[in-house]
Amino acid sequence: MAIDDDGPMMDDKVAVVTGVSRRAGIGYAIARELLAQGAKVLVQSWTPHDAEQTWGEDPGGMEAVLAGLGGDGDRLRHVAADFADPEAPARVMERAVAAYGHVDVLIANHARSVRQSLTEVTAAELDLAWAVNGRASVLLTQAFAAQYDDRRPGGRVILFTSGQHLGPMPGELPYAISKGAIQQMTLSLADALADRGITVNTVNPGPVDTGWADAELTAHVSRSLPAGRWGRPEEVARLVRWLASDEANWITGQVINSEGGFRRWVS
Repeated sequence: MAIDDDGPMMDDKVAVVTGVSRRAGIGYAIARELLAQGAKVLVQSWTPHDAEQTWGEDPGGMEAVLAGLGGDGDRLRHVAADFADPEAPARVMERAVAAYGHVDVLIANHARSVRQSLTEVTAAELDLAWAVNGRASVLLTQAFAAQYDDRRPGGRVILFTSGQHLGPMPGELPYAISKGAIQQMTLSLADALADRGITVNTVNPGPVDTGWADAELTAHVSRSLPAGRWGRPEEVARLVRWLASDEANWITGQVINSEGGFRRWVS
């Protein structure tokens, strides 16, 4: 992997990035960063989930998202997949291998988020949140490992949690429980793949401004951040790019809390 003054280049790498459906999102920023570093990227989206949320779909749809990444072509491919389907993770990986021959980096950034408190929580949503957030992350890792060529250096799996291991989220129990499982699985997945030269790490990006929070919540959380603002998607993307690079080959089994000094106890 070449290095230039702007950081590690990834012109010999292929990455799968899940959860790329909005230009304001973390997944979009990650895909853009990797493409800028020379990687070939397959992005996964499931826009019906965004349509159910208060923030809605990207105003330009997936056409605008893909156009913003340079357009579907030799270095960028797209697949729509619903991770509620247990077969979807394998299909996403198969699509990437069919397009590029192999995958070096898996970034499981996708998430299902529905607000349910203890009095509101349902079995159906608990099951669905686990399927999308937890189960799919494991099955994506399994599919990645199955196709990975151990002769290629630099295998990377990067998962995402949201700090559930550091603070409570009582108003969003299915999300908190299922994403909290990512923190718990990180070390075991890392150990399972360590002898093959594949690292597994998880990023907790803290509060990131992706357009989902209203003005009141944005102001409230900003008071708990030393910089007085939420994180930006591109700041998360730079950390992920580094974890995906050869420079991070000694880091595995870690949950990296990149929260800008988030003080959860500030009211």
